Amino acid sequence: MRAIIQRVANASVTVAEQIVGQIETGLLVLLAVSPSDTSDDLQKLADKILNLRIFPDAHDRFDRSLIDCQGQLLVVSQFTLYADTRKGRRPSFTGAAAPALAEPMVDQFIAYCRGQGITTASGQFGAAMQVQLINDGPVTIILDTAEWQHGRG
Repeated sequence: MRAIIQRVANASVTVAEQIVGQIETGLLVLLAVSPSDTSDDLQKLADKILNLRIFPDAHDRFDRSLIDCQGQLLVVSQFTLYADTRKGRRPSFTGAAAPALAEPMVDQFIAYCRGQGITTASGQFGAAMQVQLINDGPVTIILDTAEWQHGRG
């Protein structure tokens, strides 16, 4: 799984001119699933995101997690994180899981985060979405569970 996480003051996602997900202080997670991802990958990624100490403490150091600051989560599925641009000018997305596999994994990710007591909003899988955010910091981090399997991350 791949995720881009952004610390936000607020964020929302709109589908067909209707806001379908909205949060205040917390993290926007752009999430992609690969064909080889497992439930174990999903849980490890969610735990990493919820516990990353990327929120400031009283001394403005990164020392608080989303859980510590009782932040919110907005999860938006984004298969384009698996874009392969090595050849030509049109990206290939063969590294992304098919919707039949990806959608239940995204739903499980959201359910897992909610199960950890995190207020979690989401976009609409497969829809054309408009995402608005105020990036706080800015703080933007890329996570990839495949890198963790090779000793990085």
